[in-house]
Amino acid sequence: MFFKIAFKSLMNRKLSVALTLASLTVSIMIVVSVEHIRSQAREGFDRTVSGVDLIVGARTSQVNLLLYSVFRIGNASNNISSESYELIAGDPRVAWTIPMSLGDSHRGFRVVGTNSNFFEHFQYGKQQNLMFAAGSPFESAYDAVIGAQVAEQLQYQVGDSITLSHGIGEVSFSNHESTPFRISGILAATGTPVDQALHVPLEGLDNAHGIQHDDHHEHGEDEQHHHISSSELTTFMLGLNSRMSVFELQRAINEYGEEALSAILPGVALAELWQVMGTVENILTVISALVMFASLLGIATMLLSSMRERQREIFLFRSVGMHSSSVFLLIEIEALLITAVASFLALSLITLILFVNQSWLSQEFGLSVQIFPLSYNIAFYIGIIFVACSVLSLLPGLAAYRSSLGTQLKL
Repeated sequence: MFFKIAFKSLMNRKLSVALTLASLTVSIMIVVSVEHIRSQAREGFDRTVSGVDLIVGARTSQVNLLLYSVFRIGNASNNISSESYELIAGDPRVAWTIPMSLGDSHRGFRVVGTNSNFFEHFQYGKQQNLMFAAGSPFESAYDAVIGAQVAEQLQYQVGDSITLSHGIGEVSFSNHESTPFRISGILAATGTPVDQALHVPLEGLDNAHGIQHDDHHEHGEDEQHHHISSSELTTFMLGLNSRMSVFELQRAINEYGEEALSAILPGVALAELWQVMGTVENILTVISALVMFASLLGIATMLLSSMRERQREIFLFRSVGMHSSSVFLLIEIEALLITAVASFLALSLITLILFVNQSWLSQEFGLSVQIFPLSYNIAFYIGIIFVACSVLSLLPGLAAYRSSLGTQLKL
């Protein structure tokens, strides 16, 4: 009965209630969106690569090397010579390597020059291997394996021909039209930047750049495993035979005299990245909390300002025998009803926005975001909002209680 009376009472003040509801809905959307994107981004970053002991690149900061080698954000300050790569890859402590050459693109998607080791050793999430949704790995120098998002966005299929472009912009005036690539495989979705990349053999990428190599050298089995022809290697990942030697090898690479190189531990670099991002996260959280508090004050102000207009309503309630405490409870229920509707609208709108922009977020920022924004943290925040609403509505509730007592004395 109380909910029915509270609902009808709110309907009698449609304009002020609608404005308050809109303000609170926007505030809840801000709070939930910030938390949802933050948690999804952190979860996505954490699961992007696993099973890699070291990442090696030209001398730079840990965070920068992590961003461009794993998340395809930014660019390397320099390339790595094939001689340095082969020397490190041939170290007896190294079990496998994944060489990568970055700097080209196709219609806004990054191109990664690599070899078959990428499909054999690269892992994400909880040491999950890459799987093929269609086709197979490289069979020739001019094959390409594309990520799930690339296939979906550009409507590509196995067997289609593509042309790479120099640079990473969506529009390029330097296309490698003389060396087209054929799509040999499409990777299954991973929820990582792999979904937004095209992978081509290093040899084919070098040919597209007009780099000629001497193919008359003969190599033993181990040399063939570690030998690459590319003179434009950007970074490479290492897996070790024993993780006990990771710090020893990292120090040796960082002190390498022939070339300025950096070797980083992905987990340590990721922790540093979150430490850098922590300040931004805290600022966004504080701003969201202040916006939310202002909207909740708006509910209390709206209910409080309507007390004079509701004297007649309160008189009728008291004349039919409603207790003063019941009038107080009615005001609390009205505030909670507004909060409940605002929460529902906020979650619905966020879900709709994420559904429409999911592909854009994935392509532009490499974020694989769940459409429905509900987690333990978000549920906790919404619970806090309801508690804060109940506390802030005590003031108009007490005003209604006193008003009902005054009405009782008049009676």
